[in-house]
Amino acid sequence: MNTNKEILGESLSDIRAFVAIAETGSFSKAAESLNASRAHMSRQLSQLEARLGVQLIIRTTRSQRLTAAGETFFSRCRAALSQLDEAITLASSDADQMRGHIAVNCVGGILGESLIGDVIHAFCAENPEISIELDFSSERVDLVQSRFDLVLRMGALADSLLIGRELGEIKIGTYASPDYFARKGRPSHPKELQQHDCLTGSVTKWRYVKSDDPAQHTDVEVHGHLQCKNGHVLLNAALQGNGICRLPALYCTSYETEGKLESVFTEWKVDKVPLYLLYHRDRHQPARLKALISYLVANIPAKLKD
Repeated sequence: MNTNKEILGESLSDIRAFVAIAETGSFSKAAESLNASRAHMSRQLSQLEARLGVQLIIRTTRSQRLTAAGETFFSRCRAALSQLDEAITLASSDADQMRGHIAVNCVGGILGESLIGDVIHAFCAENPEISIELDFSSERVDLVQSRFDLVLRMGALADSLLIGRELGEIKIGTYASPDYFARKGRPSHPKELQQHDCLTGSVTKWRYVKSDDPAQHTDVEVHGHLQCKNGHVLLNAALQGNGICRLPALYCTSYETEGKLESVFTEWKVDKVPLYLLYHRDRHQPARLKALISYLVANIPAKLKD
């Protein structure tokens, strides 16, 4: 005996044919409405009745009428098909309309909260019917498994199933306050950082390359009294003379101009870190998502160069 799922899987087009016949009261009119032949409609009805094991329509050479089972089946199927057609229409229109929700996971700190946040604010102002959830959680998001539509991530990529658009490179610097240097001295080589209080995030092995010879590099394991994954906290600690920080230049440039921070090294530098926009390989992206991707690609690179 066929299950309901098997009957539905094999018979959806037959059910549509039956509903059309019942609604129009004519095989010919139903065939016209579905762009099919009268013989095909008759065959579809016979197939459906055979699968259900019940007669739905009594037909003669001159007339036709629904059986009691046919009346009940018609009522339920017409309502179900109406809901199904409505769902299809909504799904199709959702893909085309500039409205709806987008979930974005993003790097935090000044980069996310100010630079990227400002671009998102501008996009929202131009597209008031699109709502955006901007998440700054620090864990590395699995875009395939998560609920997010887009991810903005620093560093090298390893997600082969995703599309990665590089938006630019982030300059990284090593900074401390004049007060710290006055008390602790200024290291002249990265290896000397091991004798200093370093303010660290999740990375405690810092790599440096020679400014005039990138082939020369050195790695140093650093330590200090404060470890925190929040750039603002590390910046404030450095401003208060509590240690040496390694942060994106975006955090520190204005304080360096004011003389509140100084760059530690002149002959050694940190490689720039790429910023990527990641999203699914999807040929059927909603219009709102395509629009946001294009907006981020058009606006973020210039801001990274400012």
